[in-house]
Amino acid sequence: MKYRHLSRKSSHRQALLRNLVTSLFENEAISTTWHKAKEAQRLAEKLVTLGKKNTEASRRRAHQIFYRPIEMVPKLFGPIRERYAERPGGYTRVLRIEPLKEDQAASAILELVDGPKDMRFAMTARTLANVRRNKHTINEITQTNIDKVTRYRKNGEEELEELTEKMEELLHEEESEGPPKVIKRKVYPKEEVRTHAGFF
Repeated sequence: MKYRHLSRKSSHRQALLRNLVTSLFENEAISTTWHKAKEAQRLAEKLVTLGKKNTEASRRRAHQIFYRPIEMVPKLFGPIRERYAERPGGYTRVLRIEPLKEDQAASAILELVDGPKDMRFAMTARTLANVRRNKHTINEITQTNIDKVTRYRKNGEEELEELTEKMEELLHEEESEGPPKVIKRKVYPKEEVRTHAGFF
């Protein structure tokens, strides 16, 4: 299988992917189903490659893909191109999350790496804060994640240190407030019981 059809005809599938990619570059991260995220990831990676080429032909191609090219093309060929200038590939990341829809379809977050909403960067900072708070040593997996999130990020180590300090403050506040309240989320909405005349 060369690509996922997503139970849509070709024109509908292309429109869906263009819409997802436009939202991704606008918001830096989006939540959708896992299959849609994996397909949108392919198109997003190609767009970043076009941005790094920075030719007239690549600009015209980007104009064809984005739904709002006047807003998105300057962002692609400006800050995003500069962010990934040294990175050889892997500009996006797909993270599985718990199902968002009531049909329990596999869901995921599609995000641009090294951006302001980089989930792995935040999780690594949270882990470092926990390690320091509990006075443990950094294990191999945490060290690998530190290397990954700081390798191509400008001022990555300084930013990670700042976020780790913020996470330590949050952990301190959480401990002072006590155990968190458990919020039960209903998977299915409450069904209304319909009664008909003569039936109970």
